[in-house]
Amino acid sequence: MISRIDLRGDALVEGPALRDLLPRADFDVAAALEKVRPICEDVHHRGDAALIDAAERFDGVRLDQVRVPAAALERALEELDPAVRAALEESIRRARIVHRVQRRETHTTQVVPGGSVTEKWVPVDRVGLYAPGGRSVYPSSVIMNVVPAQEAGVGSVALASPAQADFGGLPHPTILAACALLGVDEVYAAGGATAVAMFAYGTESCAPANMVTGPGNIWVAAAKRYFTGRIGIDAEAGPTEIAVLADDTADPVHVASDLISQAEHDPLAAAVLVTDSVELADAVEKELEPQVAATKHVDDRIVPALSGRQSAIVLVDGVDEGLKVVDAYGAEHLEIQTADAAAVADRVRNAGAIFIGPWAPVSLGDYAAGSNHVLPTGGCACHSSGLSVQSFLRGIHIVDYTRDALADVAHHVVTLAEAEDLPAHGAAIKARFGWKVPESK
Repeated sequence: MISRIDLRGDALVEGPALRDLLPRADFDVAAALEKVRPICEDVHHRGDAALIDAAERFDGVRLDQVRVPAAALERALEELDPAVRAALEESIRRARIVHRVQRRETHTTQVVPGGSVTEKWVPVDRVGLYAPGGRSVYPSSVIMNVVPAQEAGVGSVALASPAQADFGGLPHPTILAACALLGVDEVYAAGGATAVAMFAYGTESCAPANMVTGPGNIWVAAAKRYFTGRIGIDAEAGPTEIAVLADDTADPVHVASDLISQAEHDPLAAAVLVTDSVELADAVEKELEPQVAATKHVDDRIVPALSGRQSAIVLVDGVDEGLKVVDAYGAEHLEIQTADAAAVADRVRNAGAIFIGPWAPVSLGDYAAGSNHVLPTGGCACHSSGLSVQSFLRGIHIVDYTRDALADVAHHVVTLAEAEDLPAHGAAIKARFGWKVPESK
């Protein structure tokens, strides 16, 4: 069901060469880009009419309007299963605890007497958030997008999720209920690239946004790439992935269940076990069969994911070598199930989120740890972070110098301007002092 890659024996190669040895899903955003271009431009030119036609084409439902009526949000919350409501409320509560303390404060640095630089953090004015609605329904993604935006102080928050034929063209009612719980009343029945285009260009019913965030399929990722520069984005999210670094202290039942939990997302989902224990590898492989057989989404998601080229059991000589492998892989979710797991986790450099020990599975982070589950995929954890309050803030430097403070450094500024062959830069300094550069005190 799952392949093996044996990296034992010889010294591990370094850098990109090691990364190239590791499993990864095929996810060609560049190819998808050409397919989403006409879809995005149709929204640009025809607005809501293009969104309505796209919902009929891709979601099988003809909409009367794109924006979800307030009454539908209220009804979804009223009809929500009380147990689901309680779980969503607890997820929101924990997410707010974690994200509230992420907000950076304005800070002023006195560089010299009379010269200061202040860094002020300002939220973006308006964000468009995306909650997928394909194979599964993701109210948790509503929480993970909305909470950091709200805690950042974003003034205008809108959310889009695909129209559902089973619900009269509205997004899934649990999505709507989550929006209602969070106080988000601007919701649109729009999916995939059309939702991103709606936020990027604006339509008759939806004002354009400064930024778009949220996970999605390859069409969402391609649309984000298409609009990069026009709008800010969080990331081009690829298929979800889990890596587990484990030794012989790990429980194979836990490891197998965690691999399966990510595999059930999508046939392209990646499940990777890195271990120095052949016995654990054998036990996990044996444990996969009965657990897979006992769950749902077996043939359409889990088996293709586990047997695909993106998933594998990677054998290494020891935990040190395993750390090199997981750092090269840069997993979206990384579990450490080893002896002294906290100390091992402290040595990890590249991961979207790290889960320590047997009692912190990825599923906890997906819903109720308080952490954010919108994380970098495809190895991007080596340079990018997950969604947070900081994602929605911009740092602005405010420079405040007196005449004396400028005079004290003027000769350096002029010297550097002339070294870069930009004499007008230097002239802008000289003009303030009668065209004579002051001598430094």
